[in-house]
Amino acid sequence: MNLLPTLSTNPPAALLSAVAALSYAVLAWAHPRLTAAQTRGVLAIAWLLHLLVLASGLLEHPPRFGFAPALSVTAWLVLTVYLVETRLYPQMRARWTLAVLGTVAVLLALVFPGSPYPALRSSWLPLHWALGIASYGLIAAAVVHAWMMQRAEKSMRLGASAETTLPLLTLERLTFRFVAAGFALLSATLLAGWWFSGTLNHGWVWDHKTAFSVLSWLTMGILLVGRWRLGWRGRTAVRTLYVGAGFLLLGYVGSRFVLEVVLQRV
Repeated sequence: MNLLPTLSTNPPAALLSAVAALSYAVLAWAHPRLTAAQTRGVLAIAWLLHLLVLASGLLEHPPRFGFAPALSVTAWLVLTVYLVETRLYPQMRARWTLAVLGTVAVLLALVFPGSPYPALRSSWLPLHWALGIASYGLIAAAVVHAWMMQRAEKSMRLGASAETTLPLLTLERLTFRFVAAGFALLSATLLAGWWFSGTLNHGWVWDHKTAFSVLSWLTMGILLVGRWRLGWRGRTAVRTLYVGAGFLLLGYVGSRFVLEVVLQRV
């Protein structure tokens, strides 16, 4: 079985991906020596190059998509949220981690550019994909905020300086806002998928992607109900969020990884 990656066959897009990944890598390496304004500038340049990489992939004829481009879009959405939030909360710090995330996501999409889609079975399918990717991005942003919340809480308990001076309650509130928004978009994604399955396949298709997506939806719903009715917070809430995000990751990304890399099928 051939497990070797398939590199992008679009030289300009490959060059652009390399430059975007290099920009993120430079930020990850040099951020301790950069001023806040310089860091924001380098991150903005890397973010813009990343956007151009995504656009070049989607504008190919035929367009390509797969597990790695999905992760790349998700990482870009998380970075978009971070750039907006740093304007509102300048004390938020997670640049090194997000720069590494951007580097890995761009390079992964360069090595595994996905499968070509010469024709769409429905003109509405891009809406379903957009809702799904948006839910990935919002839930990934919730995971990042939960991770930052854990690090800040641990630093407080140890009496050390935290990576972020943003109050814990603010981080917690932001985390659950992203969970709620991601849950809403995931609900819309599942409804759209159910409608498309009924239209195109004459019935709901229970495959691995659907099963894991429904499990993620149930887990996120339980988390929100637990927060609302039982006041869940701290480790219980964070662990439940991680489980739900893991199910969602196994949905599209996991199933496409198996098809594209392990089974070599498109």
